[in-house]
Amino acid sequence: MNSWFSFLFILTTFLVFLAMRHIYNRFRMPIFNPVATTTLVIIIGLLLTDISYDTYMLGGWWIQELLGPAVVALAYPLYHQRSKIIRYRIPLIAGLLSGIVAGMVSGFLYVKVASLPSVYSASFLPKSVTSPIAMEIADLTGGIPSLAAALVILSGIFGALFGPVLMRRLGITHYLGVGVGLGCAAHGIGTAKAMEYGEEEAAFSSISMTLSALLYAIILPAAIHYLL
Repeated sequence: MNSWFSFLFILTTFLVFLAMRHIYNRFRMPIFNPVATTTLVIIIGLLLTDISYDTYMLGGWWIQELLGPAVVALAYPLYHQRSKIIRYRIPLIAGLLSGIVAGMVSGFLYVKVASLPSVYSASFLPKSVTSPIAMEIADLTGGIPSLAAALVILSGIFGALFGPVLMRRLGITHYLGVGVGLGCAAHGIGTAKAMEYGEEEAAFSSISMTLSALLYAIILPAAIHYLL
């Protein structure tokens, strides 16, 4: 029975995503971002059918396990665009450090203004890195790993939805700026969005996501213990 549930939920998720991507490709509006709309449709479907999250994850777990190979696949645009990455290494480092500082400072300001308990603060602050690293940081600093993962997904969705609009308003059109902005702020989901722009944006987003996650993992645990 469990194997049938697994197959059913994998197939359902896959078909819903294809349908949402078709809608997005047709209208090209940020609000129809396929990651956001697929997530919303799946949540509504589970609520209407009274299916628990644990039951859904019988199949969803297999999709989740594909995250690792998907991240490894990002090495291709990195390799293909390596000459441009080397050429723009100084602006890349400057943008990366700016993105990390902005993410950390804005996060700390929010948790201080909102007076969040330390357990929620530790879960909220790793929002700008990939889910596995955010969960580890939350676990190390007394947060809730599952909540940290959910906040990472929300951060990625909002970044992919509103990041392009904000950058367009600010006149940021160069592939370096677009890639670094999406990679630092919206990690994997932002990198998927960067791929829609082109391979250059995808490469800079991928390396920004990777390096920012590494620096967050080194800096944030110590900063949380010191500032919270």
